[in-house]
Amino acid sequence: MKTFSATPADIEKKWILIDAEGVVLGRLASIVAMRLRGKHKPSFTPHMDMGDNVIIINADKVQMTGKKRTDKKYYWHTGHPGGIKFRTAEQILEGAFPERVVTAAIKRMLPGNKLSRQVMTNLRVYAGAEHPHEAQSPEVLDVKSMNSKNTRV
Repeated sequence: MKTFSATPADIEKKWILIDAEGVVLGRLASIVAMRLRGKHKPSFTPHMDMGDNVIIINADKVQMTGKKRTDKKYYWHTGHPGGIKFRTAEQILEGAFPERVVTAAIKRMLPGNKLSRQVMTNLRVYAGAEHPHEAQSPEVLDVKSMNSKNTRV
């Protein structure tokens, strides 16, 4: 038996819709990263973009365990001396672009290479319940019902 290696013609991409309302951020990110990479498929090939297109709605209603909402900090540097800045997860979630928290969590669960940057283009994150991808008729993936630990009340 020879090892199967997928070619671009073998790849079949689906559209998946995930509602992030009440779901724990890290658990959501790990499930989405696996789906984006394509590791849930039996025909997974490490050097190919095998994953599905993932749409996440209600990203602003994602939950965090413990005191991460107030204590977790996202850092960046302006490029000037002494220019280190940060915002807490709470500030970002209440700000103009709350979907960046979910995007950053998913990005950090993928390896830092060219393929991961390609795979991240298959992710669409929206803060509200609306999304412009109805024409793709996405299949709903219920992350809440997968495990009781995936939700916070």
